[in-house]
Order: sequence, then C-alpha cells, then structure tokens
Amino acid sequence: MTLKTTALAAVGVLAAGMAAPVAAQENWTMTTVWPASLELIEMDRHFVELANLLTGDALSIELFDGGTLVPAGEVFGAVESGTVQAGADWPGYWAGRDTAFSPLATHASLFNAVDYVNWIQQWGGFEIYNEIYGQYGMVYLPYGVTNNESGFRTNTPISTTADLQGLRLRLSGLEQGRLLTQLGGSQVSMAGGEIYQALERGVIDGAEFSTPNVDWSGGFQQVTTHWSLPGWHQSSSVFGVMINKAAWDALSDETRAQLRVAADATMLWSLAFTERRSNEAYAQFQEAGIEITRLDDATLATIQEMANATIEEVACENPHSARVYLSQVEYLNDYAHWRDASAPFNLGRTPNGPDVEVLRACAER
Repeated sequence: MTLKTTALAAVGVLAAGMAAPVAAQENWTMTTVWPASLELIEMDRHFVELANLLTGDALSIELFDGGTLVPAGEVFGAVESGTVQAGADWPGYWAGRDTAFSPLATHASLFNAVDYVNWIQQWGGFEIYNEIYGQYGMVYLPYGVTNNESGFRTNTPISTTADLQGLRLRLSGLEQGRLLTQLGGSQVSMAGGEIYQALERGVIDGAEFSTPNVDWSGGFQQVTTHWSLPGWHQSSSVFGVMINKAAWDALSDETRAQLRVAADATMLWSLAFTERRSNEAYAQFQEAGIEITRLDDATLATIQEMANATIEEVACENPHSARVYLSQVEYLNDYAHWRDASAPFNLGRTPNGPDVEVLRACAER
C-alpha cells in the first residue's frame, strides 16, 4: 500500500468514526428510603455526585429525597417494577420478602464495618448480594457501611439486661426482635421518621435507630434522657442502591464499571465520614446532659451466646438466609487466623459466632 492510499484509508476510518451515532445519554430517577432530615441520606448524595462525575455524558442520575416520590416502604417495589431506575436502601427493610436480606443489612453482635467491607470485596459477599436481589430483577451495589449503632435511647437507665424487662422498644430486624423478646422486652416496628413522635407521646418506652450522628439529626436528645451502649443489636450496617436490571443492562460496560467504582469509593468515604460524625455527636449528647451507661463485658458475652442461637434458628428457617450466614461465618473463621495473630494491631475482634456446621447443614437443605 502506498503512502497516499494509507492516508486515504486513515481519513476514511476517521470519517466513519465521526459519522457513527453518539450513544444517547441515559437519565435515571433515583429515590431513597431516607428523608432529607436524616443524615443517612448523605451516603446516597455522595454516591450520586460521584456517579454523575465519573459517567460524564453517558448517564445522569437525579436523586429524590425519601418520601417525595414513593413512601419508604415502597422503594423496593418501585425499583422492581421499573417505576424508578434506582433506589437507595438498607437491605433489612425487605426481610419480610426474604429473611436473607437481614444479614445483608446488619447483625446482632457479629460483623463490624470492616468485616462487611472485607466480605463484600474479597470473600464473595458482592456476588451474594446480587444473587438475593437478582431474584427480584435487580442489581445491587453496596456503597455505605457504618460501625455499631448507638444502642437504646430511653427515659430510664438500661445498665443490665434486667432493665429491658417489660420495655416496649422500637427495634428493627428479625433476629434482633427475637433476641429482645428473649431478654424480656418487646419489639415495636416503625419507620425512622415516626420514632421522635412515638417517644414524645410515650407510645414506646425507648428506641434504637442508627449511629450517634444520625440519632442526633433525628432529635432524640430532645425526647430522651438516657442512652445505653454499645449497640449490640446492630454491630454494623450496610447500605446501597437497588438498580432495575433492565436499566442496568441498557448501560455500556464502561458505565457499569464506573458505577461500581463510585460505589466502592462511597463505601470507603462513608466509613470515615460516619465515624467522624459519630464521634462529634457523642460529645454533643454528653453536652446535652444525656446520661450514658454501658453494658459490662460479661453481659455482652451472654448476649453473644443468645445472638448465636437466634442466628442459627432464623438461618435454618430459610436456605437463602443460611447461605448468607454460612458465607459470613466462614469468612470470620478464615480471617481469624491473621486477625488474631496480628492483635492488637488488627481490624477489630473475632467474635465467638454461630456454629458454621449448623449453618452449613441448613444451607444445604
């Protein structure tokens, strides 16, 4: 081929490329289960900001505050049906559909935040999220994680498990509710936005909700006087975005990869952000005169044993749930070798958790 024909061929390729149609921008509507008044929404906002930045002209996501498009409890159905392309959530809200959503959201006295990150990123957790959500025509991107939640906020002190006797406590989670019943309290389920008024009117005796900073944004310091630590009922929590599978499939491979990058980056940011804000809020609760008590180690060890039994019981009622817990406890047992050897310069404790063989038997049913 001569220099002239080579040049002509190059011009032809360039012209063909210029004539190729430019892919139209995808426009997504995304909502969340969190109202603007609760600081948990900051994780959703951070993800959307990063996603829009990284995807450029390929995708534009518009985020609507919780409750402005559909009620919080209807976000799952809105994404499943394609009414909205994406919905931010806390997986535990959907445990009524499948109890496997519960350990995808939180645990009673098991994972800390770094455990969830490890499991999601390197021990197969990401794939399990998408197996469970995939049954409902969704793709799931975990993008938020927090360490243990605040604990109970009441107007009487809780210093021992005996102090839970007879209390009506707002508490989320299937396993958590069963555990509270065994400890003598009773679970009351309600949305986060209803807690303040229920406490103010005495409809409930106390409540847990989220991390200290989120609880502060909920105004609980105005309607309670006591705070019981630590948050054994939710030793950490995961948040993320449900994406309608058809909407996901319409994206290019590059755009899907960019969304995963945005989710991973938001998860790292969320851990540091919520820990800093929780530290600040702890001081604010102290300054507000809230009386803070902490359960002793012996009590926490007893709760751990009860939590293990409750987890095994719930897991063995549903093979999907058993599969999730089995993967998580296998991770704990595997990671324990290095974590324990590197103590105290490590990433938290290795809990004496549920029996992996019990979970394995239930997962294989």
